Amino acid sequence: MGKVKVTDPMFAKAIADLSANNTLFFTSRQFLYFLDRRFKKKGMLSPVGCLALYLVVTAIATITIGGILLEGTKSVLALFLPAIAISLLVGIILFQMSGSTKSNPRVRQNSAKTLQLIGGIILIVGIIASLAGNSFVLFVISVFLGVGAIYLGARQRRQILKHQEFTIDLAQFQGWLDRWQQVNGSATNLLPPAREDRTPTTVNPDVAAYSFDRLVVCSSSTIAQLLITNNFHFENNCAILSITGYPQSIFDTTMAMLRRNPELKVYAFHDCSPKGISLIHQIKTSPQWFQNSNVEIFDVGLLPRQVFPSKSIFIQHAADAVQVAKQMPIEVRSSLSKEEIEWLEAGNVVELESFTPQQLIQILNRGIAGSREPGSDDSSLIFVDSGYGNSYYVVESFG
Repeated sequence: MGKVKVTDPMFAKAIADLSANNTLFFTSRQFLYFLDRRFKKKGMLSPVGCLALYLVVTAIATITIGGILLEGTKSVLALFLPAIAISLLVGIILFQMSGSTKSNPRVRQNSAKTLQLIGGIILIVGIIASLAGNSFVLFVISVFLGVGAIYLGARQRRQILKHQEFTIDLAQFQGWLDRWQQVNGSATNLLPPAREDRTPTTVNPDVAAYSFDRLVVCSSSTIAQLLITNNFHFENNCAILSITGYPQSIFDTTMAMLRRNPELKVYAFHDCSPKGISLIHQIKTSPQWFQNSNVEIFDVGLLPRQVFPSKSIFIQHAADAVQVAKQMPIEVRSSLSKEEIEWLEAGNVVELESFTPQQLIQILNRGIAGSREPGSDDSSLIFVDSGYGNSYYVVESFG
């Protein structure tokens, strides 16, 4: 399977975990994100483990190879030459890992922390050994390597919001999925692509006479389909539509029902992308939606400032998003900070599908609950445990 090992039990367990033991439906892209996180987590070494391994290998090399060199030269510098070589090699590896787009943020942070710790050890041990052995050259090398490692580690730790790349490509993943379904049968909880059915559906007049208190507008038909299939609308007594008009067959009827409710609350649920962030503006200005309406609209994410505190969110780079970000309406740009605009114009994107179905439902549930008291700090804080760190989302009222 190339660089990763994939087995039938591993695939089956991933499906069970993603679907919460086959109780929730998920998309193929959610499955791709989920598998990618699993692969990146495998073999991940903690800073303590990496540091312990470095110390053991360095100590053995110093005692054996360094001891031999010391006998032949009687120089303290010769004794520590193996340790210097190993430290330089390990430093280069850790620096590359801390900046690799193939690594997740946790691995990058751990690598940067370990680089700093090793830099501190080099600095302390090197200075003490150089003073004890009266070696100016060893002193200079120790200071150079130690300070350099600490500086580079600190610089890499600040680059939390660097984008990631998948460890497996889409074609490879699709091949695995197709093969697994051929052998084991179809994954019943895997959603097919959302279909556009524009044939109007007849709605019972008694049902059409009612309305909803809440509406969730998604930035994509895929997310709308996911929520509907997982019965979010039944459990929360709300309508779910996508900005593209999905589901098309009942869109007009649903909108007519919604406009009858003067107490309607609308929740915008979108990717953290220039197009997604413009969802609120589109809802407020489009005649198809709520142009010239006083309806209260809440943004339940994702926004760049909600992504910034996280150390685990999968950030992608999309070249086409750069131009879209530069063309965002003035009203949208004015609601963002300079840092957020720069981040978007750099082509950074976070997809809702990078979260599991359970996490997306948690975000919306807490978003709806928090919107009842938008001025309360406690109620407006949405917490999602991603399994790789904690992510926080703030509910904001655009009413």
